[in-house]
Amino acid sequence: MAITAGMVKELREMTGAGMMDCKKALSATDGDMDKAVEFLREKGLAAAAKKAGRIAAEGLVKTVVDGDKRAAIVEVNSETDFVAKNADFNAYVEAVAAQALSTTATDIEAFLEEPWALDTTKTVAQELSSKIAVIGENLSIRRFAKIEAEDGCVASYIHAGGKIGVLVEAKTDVVNDDIKECLRNVAMQIAALNPKYTSREEVEAEFIEKEKEILKAQIMNDPKESQKPEKVIEGMIAGRINKELKEFCLLDQTYVKAEDGKQSVASYVKSVATATGANFSIKGFVRFETGEGIEKKEENFAEEVAKQMGM
Repeated sequence: MAITAGMVKELREMTGAGMMDCKKALSATDGDMDKAVEFLREKGLAAAAKKAGRIAAEGLVKTVVDGDKRAAIVEVNSETDFVAKNADFNAYVEAVAAQALSTTATDIEAFLEEPWALDTTKTVAQELSSKIAVIGENLSIRRFAKIEAEDGCVASYIHAGGKIGVLVEAKTDVVNDDIKECLRNVAMQIAALNPKYTSREEVEAEFIEKEKEILKAQIMNDPKESQKPEKVIEGMIAGRINKELKEFCLLDQTYVKAEDGKQSVASYVKSVATATGANFSIKGFVRFETGEGIEKKEENFAEEVAKQMGM
């Protein structure tokens, strides 16, 4: 497979590795981006977990919370940021979020086929088509999620005007301003540091084993580290896995607002539970980032203008 400059650039942005190393990795893996990332990591040329979804699509994430118990989050995409800032589009996304709060659908296909709450003569999909005609851009209701906190409460946070949205669910026998403030702080943490799991208990065994394989390959490719005794190497791998889990798992992360810069999110939540006398813990979260994982076609603006002017 021919390796293009665009592929090398993409891999470099994903891993932070050098241009020549990225080209070599792509050549060795026949252009397979995922395998190329793994190749670089095994060679110790890419930082762990630097790969992320390619964020390119525009649009908005919005949340709605009903009485601290029920909440929904939606992502609706547009072609341009200009439309994402449009008042009509914002109102439409708010209506989609309200629809998601009351829906019985469990996937986006069923959601699109149900009656539109504001005009039941239409389906959600038909209303979407109407908005596309009015706004003049292709729009997409990409995803939604709901939380019903039967044994606690839920809080939301929107970052950067709708670029990132978060719902956090807590299990608690007390719901007061201190608990709500704590949840909002945790939601801000999630928005900023993008954890993949709530706690270590959620991490799949397959993920741990794969990471161990990659870390061992890194060590064996290092002339000095590969000469160390097997028990030492196992300890090094365990230490590095532990460090990764502190980045991936919300409760293990360092709490960003900690005054000493050392307190974990778990410790912060525990301190609030103690102060409020509550049986309080973080149960889970949902984080949507606009355009996450969607590749947007790159265009040369000057060429596009020239094309439209017939130049």
